[in-house]
Amino acid sequence: MPGEIATDRRLWEISGKDGLHFLQGLVSNDVRPLETADGIVWAALLSPQGKYLADFFVVRTGGRLFIDISDRLAEPTLKRLTMYRLRADVQIAPLDLSVVRGLGEAPAGALPDPRHPALGWRGYGMDGGAPEVDWDAIRVAHLIPESGLELVPDDSYLLESGFERLHGVDFRKGCYVGQEVTARMKHKTELRKGLVRVRISGEAAFGAEITADGKPAGTLFTRSGDRAIAYVRHDRAEGEMRAGEAALHLDPLAE
Repeated sequence: MPGEIATDRRLWEISGKDGLHFLQGLVSNDVRPLETADGIVWAALLSPQGKYLADFFVVRTGGRLFIDISDRLAEPTLKRLTMYRLRADVQIAPLDLSVVRGLGEAPAGALPDPRHPALGWRGYGMDGGAPEVDWDAIRVAHLIPESGLELVPDDSYLLESGFERLHGVDFRKGCYVGQEVTARMKHKTELRKGLVRVRISGEAAFGAEITADGKPAGTLFTRSGDRAIAYVRHDRAEGEMRAGEAALHLDPLAE
């Protein structure tokens, strides 16, 4: 199956002798493996309070280091990176390459999506065909959040959003912006809320409030068929829940 061009992505090239070190001190994941080899790392940029601001791929291929980010997050993220740059020898410039993603056998030069094998591969500067993949169905099946949908800037937290399961956070890498709050959530508290997969029967709109026994229990997000991604209070999600005209039940991942 050929890959499809992701028209909603933007690329920035990161250059200068401090480029990788600069990113290492800011993002949630360890990008140091890219010092010595081509690869792709999924990471998030957080506020000092530990809240999600943006997620993106840090990529090294063909001797170039760049960021692959959602178009909707691009401008505010660039402003924040520029603010943090200070005196570091780092340049950030637009990169005019296509972003292509696909399933099946990966073409030469493509890299596996680091979040989950079901997301296939990503390639840069390649030819792509017409969209053929229902990516939302894949995301719902494997509980993979998307920026602007389940991932809400200045609101979401990484551990509630599944970043540990999806290889988007490293707890051994040392300091980065928001690291203290993220580490505390990992080691000192039990998560009371988070993204889950649910079975759904009936009609309900994206963003609908979820209730349990008449009490607020969460929010409904992306739906595909009879499954959906939802953000819930775990203590209120054990039995039947309601959203709009729909009935919901937890549908735990087998993986």
